[in-house]
Amino acid sequence: MKANKLYSAADRAINQALRLKPGEKYLLVTDKQKMDIAEALAYYAKQAGAETTTYLMTETLRPITEPTRQFKDLIRSASATTYLLEGRFPEKPFRGFMVSEGGKHGRICMMPGLTRDMMERLVNVDFSEMDKFTKKVMRAMKDAEDVVVENPAGTRIAFSVKGRAWHNDNGNISKKGMHGNLPAGECYTAPVEETFTGKIIISLIDDKLGHGEMTFKHGKLVDFKGKGIAEVIETIGGDETGKIIGEFGIGTNKGARICPNMLEAEKAFGTVHFAIGDSYGIGKNKSKFHFDALVDKVTITAKGKIIAKNGKFLI
Repeated sequence: MKANKLYSAADRAINQALRLKPGEKYLLVTDKQKMDIAEALAYYAKQAGAETTTYLMTETLRPITEPTRQFKDLIRSASATTYLLEGRFPEKPFRGFMVSEGGKHGRICMMPGLTRDMMERLVNVDFSEMDKFTKKVMRAMKDAEDVVVENPAGTRIAFSVKGRAWHNDNGNISKKGMHGNLPAGECYTAPVEETFTGKIIISLIDDKLGHGEMTFKHGKLVDFKGKGIAEVIETIGGDETGKIIGEFGIGTNKGARICPNMLEAEKAFGTVHFAIGDSYGIGKNKSKFHFDALVDKVTITAKGKIIAKNGKFLI
């Protein structure tokens, strides 16, 4: 075992986030690009006494859009699963399958596009302070019927989250049915679809940096501008479920940066993100797609109070 930051982060992922126990079945899905991270995770999974199986996705099988029958058996029998593949647009349906099945039969940690730097910098942390602040944000937002998000670039979107559950992505993925990311650091819900109307100006959509515009009416994307968004819409094709609002998230990780990797960028402190496609069971929309779009320098108003102004929290 190598005593370094990567292995220290892997220790936290296995023993503090997933909290693997002796005898549990652990499925680790990786590719060659992430092999050093996979080896560190597998080391601590073995140390924890879990029955560990690694699944190497070779380049000759990519893009993978549908699971094989054998893979379905693997994930459905796993107590815990980690997804550790380089993020790719065409593989969204496969990723959606893993989220659904991994959470249904066990618990799942999603780490799409994770880099060694992100692992060492953002997973090798104490999650308790971040968890405490995230809960504070959730309390301020819960059941708000009058959420407004704006930014200097021209974003203005209004919606309700009344009756919608909030989820705290705080690094705890220890129980059956749980689904979370590493690195962690956000809270999220699904807007009430028919209330979601306005325009968002984005700086990133699913790992593609660049200015873009998305216009919504009653929860559906009705217009857009920007190369990154155009690629997303081309991938969705004629599937209208991929154009419905599915998520609203708020970043609460002080160490995360806006960069061309949505796994990290969506956690950046004082940013928000909106996803079109699947709502992960929080809202009404079900889809094989889920694409996140980042909005920075936001002012968030809820229940008549300003929660954040120009990307800085006021709570």
